[in-house]
Amino acid sequence: MTHSDTGRTRRPEHDETRGNQLFGPQPNVAGAAGYPDAPPRMGFFTDTTVCIGCKACEVACKEWNAVPEDGLELTGMSYDNTQGLGADTWRHVAFIEQRIPAGRDSAAGHADVDVFDAARGLGGSPDATAPAAGDAPAGQISPVSPDGRTELRWLMSSDVCKHCTHAACLDVCPTGSLFRTEFGTVVVQQDICNGCGYCVPACPYGVIDQRRGDGRAWKCTLCYDRLGTGLEPACAKACPTDSIQFGPLDELRERAADRVARLHVAGVTEARLYGESPDDGVGGDGAFFLLLDEPEVYGLPPDPVVTTRDLPDMWRHAAVAAVSLAALAVASFVRRPR
Repeated sequence: MTHSDTGRTRRPEHDETRGNQLFGPQPNVAGAAGYPDAPPRMGFFTDTTVCIGCKACEVACKEWNAVPEDGLELTGMSYDNTQGLGADTWRHVAFIEQRIPAGRDSAAGHADVDVFDAARGLGGSPDATAPAAGDAPAGQISPVSPDGRTELRWLMSSDVCKHCTHAACLDVCPTGSLFRTEFGTVVVQQDICNGCGYCVPACPYGVIDQRRGDGRAWKCTLCYDRLGTGLEPACAKACPTDSIQFGPLDELRERAADRVARLHVAGVTEARLYGESPDDGVGGDGAFFLLLDEPEVYGLPPDPVVTTRDLPDMWRHAAVAAVSLAALAVASFVRRPR
């Protein structure tokens, strides 16, 4: 869905009754950036429950944005060959292999179903007399169920820049290279970036990176050039399962809440949203996720906080300390005996 879709009734994006425990009422980020007639804030909702790990989003991102290849080296820990987000990887599909302990509900909510037995029946009669996974002769390991275990699952998630409501990278950029667009997203202007690197440690998600041999900062732009012409970002366009959904942020939040509720009814009680709440430490993300495990499992910080949150207090305390030292110096000079 793009911002040109008008088939649904939208609620106002900036509901002043929804406050943030750190920052107060939700700001009109585009309006504060100088866009008085801005369109609805746009973003991503990534439903990891339907991600198949095809990496079409990674390829589409690289092709559209002319992002150079990044080595494609296997980690040795999984089939992931891009390892993480960086200056040359603006979309990263994580592969997490898990062994589910015996008795724990599976991600699909069908712990009592032998998925290998079901797979053998595909294309044949349901009454096929194929041996069950655990019926291999004594001393022989079933090729479809090594060690007799069937509780394996893959967690896959396409990670990207979060386009935070309160973006620390914007706060620390000394040149104005990083700016907020009329769609509420955060973009780097490489022709202005001086390569200082301040934005790299400022990002609570570790998204921004400096390109080797270049020095400038690079990250996802949420395909700003495509949004301006009414097109959805390349990654969302290429996703074959609609795991990556694009549209007005408030609509995506409603859709995500409905999806989680339906998963809970289906027995997938571990389903949860990450980054959608305006009450989190960054005021809510412009790109948020539906996860099936703790955020740390996906390489995401459990409680992200904008890194510049305490800067005003730090400067205030520094000023008080400087004034105190100056006063002590003057007092000691005045009291010196002549």
